[in-house]
Amino acid sequence: MQKHLGDILIAPRITEKASYMTAQGAYVFNVAMGANKIDIARAVRELYKVTPRMVRIVAVPRKAVMTRGTNRRGMTVAGKKAYVFLKKGETIEIV
Repeated sequence: MQKHLGDILIAPRITEKASYMTAQGAYVFNVAMGANKIDIARAVRELYKVTPRMVRIVAVPRKAVMTRGTNRRGMTVAGKKAYVFLKKGETIEIV
């Protein structure tokens, strides 16, 4: 079954670490739980018209948290993120 590209790359991760890695030529994306490296590389190539050199995937675990106002326990959402390293000289414009 063919996966839709918009279902693979959920959103770019805009964090301090991701901003630092952008200067090194690596971009960080939230990706679908069922996505693999080949799917992610294909989606980046088609959507942003750049060539990924390497893709690394990291599982983001769920965590128990306390809410601030009501002191109730809750859980954060689990997910997956991908570090996409591009060829030298290529960039992605993330707004």
